[in-house]
Amino acid sequence: MTIQQADMSQAQVDEFLQAPRIAVFGTVRAQGAPQLTPVWYLYENGQVFVSLSINSAKYRNLTRDPRVCICIAAPHPDARAVMIHGQAELIPEQSAWSDDIHWRITRRYYSSDDEAQEFLDSFPAEESALVSVTPAKVMAEDWN
Repeated sequence: MTIQQADMSQAQVDEFLQAPRIAVFGTVRAQGAPQLTPVWYLYENGQVFVSLSINSAKYRNLTRDPRVCICIAAPHPDARAVMIHGQAELIPEQSAWSDDIHWRITRRYYSSDDEAQEFLDSFPAEESALVSVTPAKVMAEDWN
């Protein structure tokens, strides 16, 4: 990932994206308007992974247009944010690898495996897809 506009170094961006923050995930609706959704994510090896339902608007939008924008901002009073523009790849088939990524996305937002599993068990089973985003442009801002 190459940062094109930066108030933060690559190492600072990598460290920032490791925290379990809420990301705003932007896709393009059929009429061209943005669809913005808060999501959990996993950042690893320069890729951003998001898990989503195949029945969601995000999924339908991505099947039509793979362009995405992701904004991850720190909570107040921390004034840092990272914006990622890129192409999404839908990975709908279940595999040991995708199941592991789905689990790791959920697990990073809970303090224990039991809490994460309880969260997953609270939802009815539905087909999900994994989204892998390859950043094309990254902007990192630090107003601290």
